[in-house]
Amino acid sequence: MYKLVIVDDEPTVRFGLRTYFDWNAYGIEVVGDADDGDVALEVIERLKPDLVLTDVRMPNMDGIQMSNRLSERFPHIKIVFVSGHDDVEYLKSALQVKAVDYMFKPVNLGELSVVVERLVRTLQTEKQERKLIEDMQVKLIQSMPLLREKFLMSLIREGVTFPTRIQDRTQFLGLELPLEATYWVIAIRMDNASEVAQTRSERDQQLLSYSVLNIVQELIEKEIGGYVFENQIGEFVGILRLVEQEDQESLLFTLAEEVRESLYNYLKISVTIGVGERISRLASLPQSYSQAREAADQRWFLGKNQIISMDNLEQREESMYRFDPAQNERLISSLKAAEAGKVQEELHVIYSALSRNRAEGMPYGRNLSLQLLLLASRILLELNVHRQGLEEKGNELLAEVFQQETLDDLRWLVESHLIEVCERIGEKRSGKAKNVIERIRSLIDKRFAENLQVGDIAKEVFLSTTYLCLLFKQETGETINEYMTKVRVDKAKELLKDPSNKFYEVCYAVGYSDPSYFSKIFKKYTGHTPSSFRDQVL
Repeated sequence: MYKLVIVDDEPTVRFGLRTYFDWNAYGIEVVGDADDGDVALEVIERLKPDLVLTDVRMPNMDGIQMSNRLSERFPHIKIVFVSGHDDVEYLKSALQVKAVDYMFKPVNLGELSVVVERLVRTLQTEKQERKLIEDMQVKLIQSMPLLREKFLMSLIREGVTFPTRIQDRTQFLGLELPLEATYWVIAIRMDNASEVAQTRSERDQQLLSYSVLNIVQELIEKEIGGYVFENQIGEFVGILRLVEQEDQESLLFTLAEEVRESLYNYLKISVTIGVGERISRLASLPQSYSQAREAADQRWFLGKNQIISMDNLEQREESMYRFDPAQNERLISSLKAAEAGKVQEELHVIYSALSRNRAEGMPYGRNLSLQLLLLASRILLELNVHRQGLEEKGNELLAEVFQQETLDDLRWLVESHLIEVCERIGEKRSGKAKNVIERIRSLIDKRFAENLQVGDIAKEVFLSTTYLCLLFKQETGETINEYMTKVRVDKAKELLKDPSNKFYEVCYAVGYSDPSYFSKIFKKYTGHTPSSFRDQVL
C-alpha cells in the first residue's frame, strides 16, 4: 500500500477527501493529515508518505513553501496541489517544485480518479526502476571479484590505457594501485598442471584455484602488499606493490619462498615462480609480467619447484644444436642391437645438448622427441617385432610429449619407451619371451593358493604389469588370470575326489575366499557345481 498525507486548513475538505474517495481501490492508505504546512512537515517526517495532497494557500506556511522544503528533504514524495483560486502565479510556483498535478476546488472525484491513476502508475514505474537498480547493484557487488580480476589482467597485458580514469577505476574496484609506485610481478606456474587437471573433478579444480588465491593473497598482504589473480589455467599472477625501503629484493624472494612452501604444505602442489624486474610505474606492468613469464618458462631447462628470476636468464649459456645424421645412425644401430646402455648414452648426449639450446629449446626439443618416438616405431616395423601394446603406447606418448613441462620429464618419457623397445627386440632375438612365460607358469603353479595378483607376478619377473599381460597373451593365447583360474579349478577337481575334504576347505585351499564365487567359477569351467562334480566322480 502507498501512504498518503492530506494537508488543508479546512477540516471539511480534509474530511471529504479522506472519506468520499475510495483510496483503497488504488492501493493507497490515508495515514495522516494536517491543517498547515509547518504541521504537515512534522507529520510527513514521522510517517514517511509516498504522496502528499496539499492546499496551496494556508495561514502559516503555504503549500508552495512546504513543497520546497519537502523537495529538498524527500525528493521522492509525489505532490498534488489543490487550490480554490485560479491563480496563474501559484500554478507556476507549483510547477517549479515539480508537483505531479494541480487541481482546483471543489475537487471533482472523476478528475481526482484520473490524477490518482496517473500517480499510481508513476509510483509503480519508479518502484520497478528502483528494484532493477537494486538488483543490478547486488549483481555488481557479487561480480566485483571478477571485475577486479578482469582489470588486473588488462594491466599486465595492455598496461594503463586511460591514465586519467585509472584512479576512479581503482577506487571503484577497491584497489590500491598508484600510477607512480614500486612494483614487481611474479608468475606462479603450477607444476604438473595437466596431471592435476586430469585427476580432479571440475569442482575440485575450482576449489584448488580458490585455495591457491587465498593462500597467496594472505601471504602478499602479510609481507608486502598487492594482489594475485588467476591469469590462465595453471598460472597465477601476483602484482606486488613495495614501499620504499632497504633490501626490497630480499623481501620479494622471501615472499616467493613462503608461497612455494605454503602451497606445498597446505595443498600438496609444487609450483615454479618466475620473477620479473622491478618497475616504478603502473604502466610498466606488462614489461615486468613478460619477464616473469619468460623466467617461469625456464622451468623447461632448470626443472620444477624453482624460484627463477631474470638473473637466471642473463647467466645462461646458449648454443645452437641440431640432431645430425651420425647421431641418428648410431641410435638406430643401438636400438636394432637391443643395446639399452648405448641408447641411454646417445639420449644423454642429445638431451644435454638440447638443454644448452635455449633460444628455441622447447619447440625443438618436442619436435625432436616426436622424431625419436617415430624412429622407434619404424624399427619395430622393420624387424617385424610384435607391436601390440607398444604401438598403442607409442600413440599415447606422442600426445604426452606436449604435456611435459621440463626437458628432464621429456627425456624420461622418450628414454623409458626406447628402453622397452630394446627389451622387445632383445626378446625376439634371444627367445627370452618363452623363458619368461615358463617362469610365470611355474610361479602360478606353486603359489596359486595365495592371494596372487598380476602385479606380484610382474615384480617377480622384472616386467611392467602392462607388458607382462600383453606378452603372456601373445605367447599363450590366454590371459594370466585365465591360466590361474584353470590351475585352481584343476586342483579343486583333484581335491573334490577325496570325500573327506569339505567344499569350503577346497575353496580356501585353491586360493578363493568366497565359497559362492568359487562355486560359480567352478561351474563355468566344468559345467558342474562342486557337489554335482563330486557325485559324478565318486
